Amino acid sequence: MTTKTKAAKTEPAKKSKKRDMDGIMALDLPFAERTPAVKAYFDKCDEKIGFVPNVLLSFSHDMAKLDAFSAYYNDLMLAPSGLSKLEREMISVVVSSENKCFYCLVAHGEAVRRLSGDPMLGEMLVMNYRAADLPPRQRAMLDFTVKVTKEPWAVVDEDREKLRAVGFTDRDIWDIGAVAAFFNMTNRMAAAVDMRPNPEYHALSR
Repeated sequence: MTTKTKAAKTEPAKKSKKRDMDGIMALDLPFAERTPAVKAYFDKCDEKIGFVPNVLLSFSHDMAKLDAFSAYYNDLMLAPSGLSKLEREMISVVVSSENKCFYCLVAHGEAVRRLSGDPMLGEMLVMNYRAADLPPRQRAMLDFTVKVTKEPWAVVDEDREKLRAVGFTDRDIWDIGAVAAFFNMTNRMAAAVDMRPNPEYHALSR
């Protein structure tokens, strides 16, 4: 008696559906329809740096949230301040170093390299800002930043007096606190959704 064995049928491999946020973050949220203002903003990003930062794309599931995030970010980091743009980026990197935020260390480490013209400074701030030969003003600023990040409950008048002693005004102290607080928030948001930096950042300003 002969038995016929049927050849096993091979099921074709199912292609995984491409998600809007693939390579950007872990959540499966579809892009919302872009407003004209957002389209213009993204076009400007493409023109200036050659890509749209993934942090902006991650907020693109909700135009109201993207607008709020962008407006506050641009005010903190680009508006007139007693802190230079470089100093604000230095704060962002040191906060992100304490929080081990991959996204912000890559993206803002590049900004420090670009604004300072010193790739070594960018690396030192990412690893350990204490290794950098910083002027007293910036060292005090970053010491305060770390305390706000690690022990906010322990910040006292003496800490603010140390900033005044190296020339910071009370408005500057507000700005240091605001930038440090903002990046503590964004670091935690990036960790919560596994936000990934654009690969282009790694090679820039080297």
